[in-house]
Amino acid sequence: MKLIQNMINMKINVITTDELLKYSGQYNIKVSRPQAEKIAAFLRGKNFDIFNDQTRAQIIREVAKIAGPNTAKEINKLFIQFTR
Repeated sequence: MKLIQNMINMKINVITTDELLKYSGQYNIKVSRPQAEKIAAFLRGKNFDIFNDQTRAQIIREVAKIAGPNTAKEINKLFIQFTR
C-alpha cells in the first residue's frame, strides 16, 4: 500500500500543466489553462503527501486562492478518490 501512496504523491509532486488539464477533463473539473499552470507550479517539487489530511487541506486552500472554491472542492473530491 505504501508503494501506491508514494507513486500517487510523486505524480502530484511532478504534475505538469498538460497532465492537470487532462485529468481535469477526464474527471469533469473546470480548470482553465492559466489556473492549471498556477496549480501545477504550486504543486511541483513540494513533496506534498495528499494522504495526510492537514497537508491535503493546505493544498486545497491554496488551490481555492488560485482557481476558486468550487474548483478546489472538485479537486479535493479527486484527491479523496486517489487516497482510497
